[in-house]
Amino acid sequence: MAKGAEAAAASASRFPSIEKCDVSGGYRKSIAADLDGTLLISRSSFPYFMLVAIEAGSLFRGLVLLLSFPLIVIAYLFVSEALAIQMLIYISYAGLKVRDIELASRAVLPRFYASDVRAESYEVIQKCDRKVIVTANPTIMVEPFVKDFLGCDKVIGTEIEVDPKTRKATGFVKKPGVLVGKWKKLGLLKEFGDEQPEIGIGDRTSDHDFMSICKEGYMVHPSKTANPVPLDRLKTPLIFHDGRLVQMPTPINALITYMWLPFAFLLSIFRVYFNLPLPERIVRYTYPMLGINLVIKGTPPPPPSPGSPGSLYVCNHRTALDPVVISIALGRKASCVTYSVSWLSRFLSPIPAIALTRDREADAARIKSLLEKGELIVCPEGTTCREPYLLRFSALFAELSDRIVPVAVNIKQGMFHGTTVRGVKFWDAYFYFMNPRPTYEITFLERLPEEMTCGAGKSAIEVANHVQRVLAASLGFQCTQLTRKDKYMLLGGNDGKVESMYGKK
Repeated sequence: MAKGAEAAAASASRFPSIEKCDVSGGYRKSIAADLDGTLLISRSSFPYFMLVAIEAGSLFRGLVLLLSFPLIVIAYLFVSEALAIQMLIYISYAGLKVRDIELASRAVLPRFYASDVRAESYEVIQKCDRKVIVTANPTIMVEPFVKDFLGCDKVIGTEIEVDPKTRKATGFVKKPGVLVGKWKKLGLLKEFGDEQPEIGIGDRTSDHDFMSICKEGYMVHPSKTANPVPLDRLKTPLIFHDGRLVQMPTPINALITYMWLPFAFLLSIFRVYFNLPLPERIVRYTYPMLGINLVIKGTPPPPPSPGSPGSLYVCNHRTALDPVVISIALGRKASCVTYSVSWLSRFLSPIPAIALTRDREADAARIKSLLEKGELIVCPEGTTCREPYLLRFSALFAELSDRIVPVAVNIKQGMFHGTTVRGVKFWDAYFYFMNPRPTYEITFLERLPEEMTCGAGKSAIEVANHVQRVLAASLGFQCTQLTRKDKYMLLGGNDGKVESMYGKK
């Protein structure tokens, strides 16, 4: 305790607190900043290694990492920071394809990093022209986030070793090893040459080496009251992300999750197959009995009758369960159309699910035929979006019916996401129902006025954009022009078609 207090006092006398860094006079030339505990509120990188272990590896690998946590802490406290990080890298990375690590780092980690950015440090770094991150974490893990969301120019980090034949990580690191202490300083000297970084910021004594070669150095001290930066202030809006975990997998959260998993799986199976054979009008009452919170707002249109054709329900897309839950809210079966869903998922669907072909004329004829028979649910975004944004609406639905009823859909998930890009989509519904108390909120809005339909002379694009705006206003979401292809190219490196995702091995 005494040594810790002395070290803190020495640090304070040598490097003042980040709060004393005055950047009000305009932009500074350059900055070198540590990541964990400096730009991020959390001082531990364990949750991010856990995310890579699970999302690029498996739940079993994540469990091994969790069980190793006490040994990693002992190594950090009594041996060295470098050994602890090497252990994290080995357990999380060994045997994984570099491509999978890259995708997890780009698709999963940014969402968790983004919610952990420390406000004081962010204000300073945004006032500097040249931004360099110096971190003990693997470059491959942090680079996508710090470049895209923080606007940084360079990452000087630990470089992982890769088998050139298999393109898999060996679990070890390249020379000079884990980037801590003097190695951060040498990496920075190599990057800047004779030029000194104007500002250096870090959070621990091992950062003093690189901070000492900066013109000004500031310490970012741990604080329970540190505020995160609002997501809308980051360089890039966080619209798309992947991964199954909702909460940051800190050691305690990860332990709770793994303890819940066996019960969650059994509960999910029961929730799915108990309700599967029941009529929709009954399921809306069994949901609360099984811990599923179904909130229905607005007044659903009456069922179709002779002389009164069925309605076309146009909804935003949150999970693959949207059409099923809308049917439950209606109290009757309504058909739905889908693109990239497997035949097994369509077979098990409790409502008629018809596959579209992406041939515009053939799909239009199929949708018209379904509308003549009854009610139809469509999700014109073409894919799900987890954040409060709506993707561009396909205009095909507007050409096929004037009886358009917008339906706003929102969900709450406490532990697991019921959607995936890189995972197996068949398990989406099961993961959603593995949440202790999932919530589905369905809001039936007023039917589109005749003057806002194609029958009144509006173009299909005008109608689609209007419906998108109506749903966004109801949900408090923002409209975008992003598409399914944009999402899948960013998160999965493919266009989202079944043949693209599973056709090549």
